[in-house]
Amino acid sequence: MNTIYESLVARKSTRQFEEKQVPREIKQALFNAGFQAPTAGNQMLYSIIDVTDQGLKDQLAETCDHQPFIAKAPIVLIFLADTRRWLDAYHAAGVEAREPGMGDLFLAIQDAVIAAQNIVVAAESFGLGSCYIGDILENVETHRALLKLDEFVVPIAMLVIGYPTEGQKNRQKQNRFKAEYIVHENHYRRLTETELREMHLKQSGKPDYDFDSTITAFCNRKYMSDFAKEMTRSSEIYANAFLKKGV
Repeated sequence: MNTIYESLVARKSTRQFEEKQVPREIKQALFNAGFQAPTAGNQMLYSIIDVTDQGLKDQLAETCDHQPFIAKAPIVLIFLADTRRWLDAYHAAGVEAREPGMGDLFLAIQDAVIAAQNIVVAAESFGLGSCYIGDILENVETHRALLKLDEFVVPIAMLVIGYPTEGQKNRQKQNRFKAEYIVHENHYRRLTETELREMHLKQSGKPDYDFDSTITAFCNRKYMSDFAKEMTRSSEIYANAFLKKGV
């Protein structure tokens, strides 16, 4: 087995960090790993906000669903799906270019997330832990003001990075769903109720797993939660800039 594969399999989210700064040269190496990621047409349709101001970290810890560990992370990076930079380049060259549409946004999202994952993998190689914060998509009005975001720039993901505590290193990783439920050959197929129940039972690893009560509780806690509804509201506002103007 190779070390990259082993790292990918072992990796788990880190939410508690040692009070230890990440050396500048390692941080620069993380950025470079991100820059080497696959990108649509070599455009690098993303920008990264490196949050170094502690006051801003403190604010983000509150606006991103009240998660104090964000403020304690040595590195906080916000990945932006950025369709503004190329549009400005077209205008600078005298091109009468259309304004970005949903296809441009989706490509930019792909670029941003692929770059973020490259940084996650690189961080693991340096003994660093990381955690994705999807809540950066919430509170559109607040985050647009805090981060001075253009209408064609969307904060699609946030990463917090640092040296994991021993407790985080030793914490057991959650099981993933089995391949037979995730990999579809040649076309998509909806799972039957029996397959869905089997899928969750196998993931739990518990012979007495209660599908109905567990799924109901998860739905109420996550899918039907206030933060999920807020994320949808904010995402629709971000998307409207692209839906209105587009091709």
